[in-house]
Amino acid sequence: MEEYRRFLWKLLFGGIAFTFIYSYVCIRNTIPDEINLVAGSEQELDLNIPFHVDGEIRIPVVEASGGREEALREKVHFNLGNSCKVITGESGNYQMRCSLLGIFHLKDVDINVIQQKKLIPVGQPIGIYMKTEGVMVIGTGEVKGMDGMSYEPAYNLVRSGDYIEQVNGETVYNKRELVEKVNDAGEEAILTLRRNGEHIKVKVKCIKTSGDEQKMGVWVRDNTQGIGTVTYVDENGRFGALGHGINDVDTGKLMELEEGSLYTTEIMSVMKGSAGNPGALEGVIYYDSESERGTITENTECGIFGQANEAFLQETQGEALPICLKQEIQKGKAYIRCTVDGITDNFEVEIMEVRLNEAEINKGIVLRVTDERLLAITGGIVQGMFTSYNGSNNRKARKIKGFLMF
Repeated sequence: MEEYRRFLWKLLFGGIAFTFIYSYVCIRNTIPDEINLVAGSEQELDLNIPFHVDGEIRIPVVEASGGREEALREKVHFNLGNSCKVITGESGNYQMRCSLLGIFHLKDVDINVIQQKKLIPVGQPIGIYMKTEGVMVIGTGEVKGMDGMSYEPAYNLVRSGDYIEQVNGETVYNKRELVEKVNDAGEEAILTLRRNGEHIKVKVKCIKTSGDEQKMGVWVRDNTQGIGTVTYVDENGRFGALGHGINDVDTGKLMELEEGSLYTTEIMSVMKGSAGNPGALEGVIYYDSESERGTITENTECGIFGQANEAFLQETQGEALPICLKQEIQKGKAYIRCTVDGITDNFEVEIMEVRLNEAEINKGIVLRVTDERLLAITGGIVQGMFTSYNGSNNRKARKIKGFLMF
């Protein structure tokens, strides 16, 4: 009987401990890692946290004392379980410490106070060309020498995702220059690689594959191109597009940008989406000076960014609207702006879920297309309509430059 009683006590304490740990993890995961607020405004902050969570933000304040300025730390407390009004001052970055019951530390939340912005929603398809900074390594492989033997000299020396910057101390800007310098290198070549932001040098043997050609067995790429959608243009002509970064299709890694441009594109057809099939927009890109619509300056996990030119700005005139912060988004009826069937228009959707603490920075909203016009044309959301990036090999567009082994 005593053993049975001890077992029940253990079961009870185990259940309490499990409940506490589970609740702690759930609450912690509910709190966002980052909150953006607009400077110089009064805002309602409601994170929909169904528990009493204490938030303590320490704001640096400078006061004059005896002719000397001293940096003090002012504490402001929040109960994140309830909505509260927040009055912000100038822009800046702060940190809020969150705790459960004022005792158990949950996490530190970054508070970013930003200036209000107005953006022109675009939703227009565009052709994209991007050149990598250095020649990107896709992988390594075997080459057959003039002696009939197979070799893989770069194996374990050069890695997928590396960028080749120099051969024997001479800078290479594209695949053609890389091939030329390897052919002139002799029996061995020293490659200068950029790997995860660091520069390293490796010595790789060159294999004669013909009388005037030699190779190292490395697959490389130096550019990419395709069709995407411009999301917005701000009042200074800066654009944001795609909503996600341009990753190499073979390595899956974010491509490091040297330069890039936007070009006019023409959507030729729509492959309808269905369950398990995302569909796609198919079109052509016109690569000539008259068709250029802007320059790409950044390729990030959140999308590509740059400066639109005057021709593009003339095509995308519209009303600039104030931005909405993530915590202000509500479930229910909304509109998306996109171009299908040659027409740029607003289409009705329903926001089903808002995930404030989504792990992927460019996600967090679950929506359902309800507009019958859009459903009839696309079957829903298809690749390229909002945030997708697809290659085009139509004969009217510049020929896609793929990967090459040298």
